[in-house]
Amino acid sequence: MTRITTPWLTSPDTTRLFDLFAQHKFQLLCVGGCVRNSLLNMPVSDIDMASDARPDDMIRIAEAAKLRVIPTGVDHGTVTVISGGTAYEITTFRSDVETDGRHAKVAFSDTYEEDAKRRDFTINALYVGSDGAVLDPVQGLPDIPARRVRFIGDASARITEDTLRILRFFRFYAWYGDPDGGIDPEGLAACAEGAEGLEGLSAERIGAEMIKLLSAPDPSRAVAAMQASGVLARVMPGADAALLPVLVHFETELPPIWTRRAMALGGESLKDRWRLSKADAEVLSHGQEALAHATDLSELAYRHGASLARDVALTRAASLQNPPPAELEEMLSQAASATFPVKAADLMPALKGPALGARLQELEARWIASGFTLTKDALLDA
Repeated sequence: MTRITTPWLTSPDTTRLFDLFAQHKFQLLCVGGCVRNSLLNMPVSDIDMASDARPDDMIRIAEAAKLRVIPTGVDHGTVTVISGGTAYEITTFRSDVETDGRHAKVAFSDTYEEDAKRRDFTINALYVGSDGAVLDPVQGLPDIPARRVRFIGDASARITEDTLRILRFFRFYAWYGDPDGGIDPEGLAACAEGAEGLEGLSAERIGAEMIKLLSAPDPSRAVAAMQASGVLARVMPGADAALLPVLVHFETELPPIWTRRAMALGGESLKDRWRLSKADAEVLSHGQEALAHATDLSELAYRHGASLARDVALTRAASLQNPPPAELEEMLSQAASATFPVKAADLMPALKGPALGARLQELEARWIASGFTLTKDALLDA
């Protein structure tokens, strides 16, 4: 019997919930990412739980114990219970009774075995009780050391239930799959077959999933598989995965930034297609414009910051198959901190209105071209 012993499982906050549900004769199990990541020795950020208790039972039990309860998705069987300083999302065991590719109508169930059948991947259907013993109703445990991402049961059926699982399949492969072992062929074929269904998903759901995927340490193999299966063209029209592995190689110690990877993939604007925030949309817009017009990196750093200029530099380096220069960071840092020495007041009252603005732009361009070295006096005397 495989067991896990991790601080989050044996903490007083978690133990309190296990004891409460046991006192009321209900089963409570941890499930999903917290179990998967613990077995993979990866960080655990959220603790999801499942129970045979119905939502009303959960609320009654928690409130009687003076715990805060949030009805997160009570119609679907989910409540969030705050125990100590930790939020636990607890969902009643469920089974799908009707699906349309976007939403599922669920029925409550009494067993974790039935609950497991409605989940997406075998590595996400592992359960753990208070004793740390891993319950494996869909034979997912062997997939953990093999780092194998595969659908539970028939892959096409799982995708028909929720088309977003296509993107989740590639995202989970990017984060947890064995790059040398390759992607699961049955899952890949099912994703290719069902790719047209992605058109029915909301931009927010697609964007959120793709951002998580591109934030993986190395998403290049997953994205290449997306392109080969025709999925990438559905969510990033015009994108090309060719530069991504080179870019990831050049990133070295830099944190993975999804906007940088999106720049390298190229293609059409993602602002509306992924329903991006204004800030993210501007980063991509400035970066893609700089790539298209070969904007000077120093000017880019001065106007939009060293981070964006670095991302553009790395993307250009990937396209040239040539690492960026060693002095890049120092150059961008100096440019980003530079301050244009001439102010509007320095040109008034001799100039005003459009003439004033034009002169300021002219002097700023000259100052940038000098490598930010020209002084105010030199610029005004020119």
